[in-house]
Amino acid sequence: MDIGALEKFLRAQDVEVNGELRVELISGGRSNLTFIAADDVARWVVRRPPVAGLTPSAHDMAREYTVTSALQGSAVPVAKTIAFDATGSALGAPMTVVEFVDGAVIRDQDDLAALSDAHIAASTSELVRVLAELHAVDPVAVGLEEFGRAEGFVARQVKLWASQWDRVKTRELADVATLHAALSEALPRQSAASIVHGDFRIDNTILDATDPGRVRAVVDWEMSTLGDPLTDVALMCVYRSPTFDLVLGSSAAWTSDRMPSADTLAQSYAQTSGRDLDDWGFYLALANFKLGVIGEGITHRARHGSDAGAAAERAAEATPEFMAAGLRALKGHQR
Repeated sequence: MDIGALEKFLRAQDVEVNGELRVELISGGRSNLTFIAADDVARWVVRRPPVAGLTPSAHDMAREYTVTSALQGSAVPVAKTIAFDATGSALGAPMTVVEFVDGAVIRDQDDLAALSDAHIAASTSELVRVLAELHAVDPVAVGLEEFGRAEGFVARQVKLWASQWDRVKTRELADVATLHAALSEALPRQSAASIVHGDFRIDNTILDATDPGRVRAVVDWEMSTLGDPLTDVALMCVYRSPTFDLVLGSSAAWTSDRMPSADTLAQSYAQTSGRDLDDWGFYLALANFKLGVIGEGITHRARHGSDAGAAAERAAEATPEFMAAGLRALKGHQR
């Protein structure tokens, strides 16, 4: 981080900087790099793409800034947007700046240990409510009618992740082709449309530090678009699988057996949102397909020098498990 360049950019955007600007990297790696910038009065969060292994669709800073700007004042809690460098003129890469939101981020099972069972129940209920609120936002009313193409979304998702498999596969797996063909045959006859987050689970939110039953902000919007809301719900549920720990390379809070089951989350969403979970087996299968390809991709990149460590090398071990789970989901929810 070039602190001088950041300060110059902030001042050019009419952001008052009081005293020395200090910057700390708080997360990075496979996701966008996230920094806290602070002066003597205020704190901001600065986000930019990773310096290597860049996948434009997964690190789209404009997308993240557009959706969070549009959701200001909505029922969906997001950080206040401050400034956006679309061209990367300040740091050499696109950058977003938002207000710092104080609170608790529950990433792993050590973080989760600080919460009581009652706190977990309250926070997961609130997470489901917030997701339902997001899906209830009218894209036209918040200026996001051009944010994506909701029509044909699930069909494009099936095609997208199949083509991604062809790019990142490290071996042949028969279940991948079998699941791809089955998904193509089982496409829902009707599909709803809403703003979707694309990566919704507890660690992509900031909870109130004293009241975990309150979400102070939803973060990590770089995969958001207009699409089918049930893809968000199914992915949230499939993230509950312990197999997901192999993809993340850690013991995630969201995979803990202290969390509600995937079925409980799904039913809670249906009751909260008033949406039917039609073709639910398809959506679960698609989420498993996506996560299996993502795990394979992490190992592929590790073997080509864009990621490192034993965890990245092992991520592809999750792929056969997710593909098998996807086939079971389709079989168990036949139309």
